[in-house]
Amino acid sequence: MILVTLGTQDKPFPRLLKTVEEAIQKGIIQEKVVVQAGCTQYKSEVMEIFDLIPVDVFEKKIQEANLIITHGGVGSILSALQKGKKIIAAPRLSKYKEHTNDHQLELIDEFAKEGYLLPLKDFSKFEKIYQKSKTFHPKKYKSNNKNFCLAIEEEIAVPHQSWYNKFQEGILYLFFGICTTFINFLSFLILDLLGVNTYLNNTFSFLFSVCFAYLTNKYIVFQKKEVHGKAFVKEASSFFMVRILTYFVDMSGMFLFYGLLAWNKIFVKILMNLVVILLNYFASKFFIFYKKERKDG
Repeated sequence: MILVTLGTQDKPFPRLLKTVEEAIQKGIIQEKVVVQAGCTQYKSEVMEIFDLIPVDVFEKKIQEANLIITHGGVGSILSALQKGKKIIAAPRLSKYKEHTNDHQLELIDEFAKEGYLLPLKDFSKFEKIYQKSKTFHPKKYKSNNKNFCLAIEEEIAVPHQSWYNKFQEGILYLFFGICTTFINFLSFLILDLLGVNTYLNNTFSFLFSVCFAYLTNKYIVFQKKEVHGKAFVKEASSFFMVRILTYFVDMSGMFLFYGLLAWNKIFVKILMNLVVILLNYFASKFFIFYKKERKDG
């Protein structure tokens, strides 16, 4: 089995996956190919693709692999070296918007000079490098190697993600959480002006906002792939079940602070919306739209 790993970089690297896929289609690669694609969206009929793999599963796949094809991330290279695996390393390049700079070229050169791996700088020469890997015997890993340590220091010094990409999920959730709250609050005010009962009003405004929240959470914030049939029913029912639970939290707060303690209803509505936003975020992130292993890119 061959393992292709693109790490956890926030920029896509489809160029490497396309090269590997073409090699499979030409019959150059005849082994099973498993891909840890990270943030790279890629679909293939000839490769088994996952986005992110749990650490223990990833380590197991490295152990099972005969060859590791990786980007120039020091973490990916180290994981393979520690298990004595053959490595073909391809650097991400800034001109293709695969990274902010070309430091992976230097990083891979350092490892290649020490005999740890085979560098793949020119993708048109993939077949040649792949054939060479069959007889390649990597140098035994030594953590105290001077050049090796220098390469790590250079890698650590390079920022990999912009602040937006690093906190993108939280920023998007906050934005659409505010939008959801606005829809909830606006519908509450309109129905209140129309004289609708406060608790019935709260129910209607909840229904309006939760439909908006489901669509934005699924397709924009957590970017969950499309699911159908039983998987869709399970996902949607889980989402609405959590929302119903937080609805009861909302209603309980309205009853306690407005009904019993006679606090201002608008203030209570704002307070309970803040509580609900936090509860819904953690429920969506860790129980509903969390990313599982997948076999489509």
